[in-house]
Amino acid sequence: DVDRPAAARRGDAVRPLSIVAALQYYLPHRTGYTLHVQRVAEALVARGHRVTVLTARHRRDLARREVVAGVDVLRLDAPLRLSRGALMPGYPLAAWRLARDADVVWANSPMAELGLWAAIARRTGTRFVVTHHGDLHLPDGAMNRLIERMTFAGWRYAARRADALVAYSDDYATHSRWLAPWRDRIVVVAPPIAIPKPDPAAVAVLRRELAPEGGPLVVFAGRFAQEKRPDLLLDGIAPLRARHPHLRVVFAGEERLGYEDTRTELEPRVSAAKDAVRFLGLVDDAQTLANVYAACDVLALPSQTECFGLVQVEAMLCGTPVVASDIPGARVPVQATGAGRLFESGSVDGLVDAIGDVLAHRDAYRPDLARVARAFDLARTVDAYESVLGGER
Repeated sequence: DVDRPAAARRGDAVRPLSIVAALQYYLPHRTGYTLHVQRVAEALVARGHRVTVLTARHRRDLARREVVAGVDVLRLDAPLRLSRGALMPGYPLAAWRLARDADVVWANSPMAELGLWAAIARRTGTRFVVTHHGDLHLPDGAMNRLIERMTFAGWRYAARRADALVAYSDDYATHSRWLAPWRDRIVVVAPPIAIPKPDPAAVAVLRRELAPEGGPLVVFAGRFAQEKRPDLLLDGIAPLRARHPHLRVVFAGEERLGYEDTRTELEPRVSAAKDAVRFLGLVDDAQTLANVYAACDVLALPSQTECFGLVQVEAMLCGTPVVASDIPGARVPVQATGAGRLFESGSVDGLVDAIGDVLAHRDAYRPDLARVARAFDLARTVDAYESVLGGER
């Protein structure tokens, strides 16, 4: 029961909290980072807490303030963009006003304003909790290296002053350059996973459309970004098709990114793949995404860096096994469920062999839905956030 407070289940009284959630972008911007905050925020509101999100107004058509599923969303104008980030002149004053009247500031890292939040929370005496969603890895370039260094410096300042630090997994907390020095202060909370059940009729139609010759289908769900390594999957198409002549790769996610253009850089490989590649673009409807997962035979996550990869568990809950890079964080879902294979990060041959193995032994890797649901239970995640935000460990 996600909506029922943890303390209520224990028989204790629960004090409603006033929570300020800080992150660079919120809905309708769609990444694993924003979905994480959205799901937890909405679940906390359903339990009787008050949540205000402070974020950038990244599109001019967005309201400066609105209530979305009970969450009060305050968007600040961002006239200047730097790489993935946005500069908001009104941010310090807005942050101060919100923190002054809140019980807890829940800041989400990486973000350029993290050090500011730490200083404000200290000054106002507001509890300060930080969830780290992954070390910052930007594309090549001197400006991006400077941004990384400055963001890391803000993180260190904030980590020293935080009342609690939240990480997705022990694995990532132990190996992350950002998290490892603070390991004894970290609370591990699994990310919130929510995906509807696939619609069998819609799945059958989608399968016929995407694989008219019968498949198999490999899905890549996420931003077409350098760090996600779509190039590995494109390079693996030819050897995979040597084994499965009708295999196709389906890319579901944002293709054109404002801070890099990996899609254009990889256009020669996309063209060479011809009809073996399908681009669906950003799939922002949860039911449609569930149907895409279920229509495919395996999800591939070839990232070179990944804190977790929510898409892995989403795919598993739709009955689709996973092939993921054997890197800290990203390997956790496969290790916890057995629903897939890991491969050596950066290896096209390893990726091809892992996908080939899953396709050849589908029953062995088919997700046990009950096991997956137990390993990544949304109510348990919200319980943990309710406790850490309220001052429990």
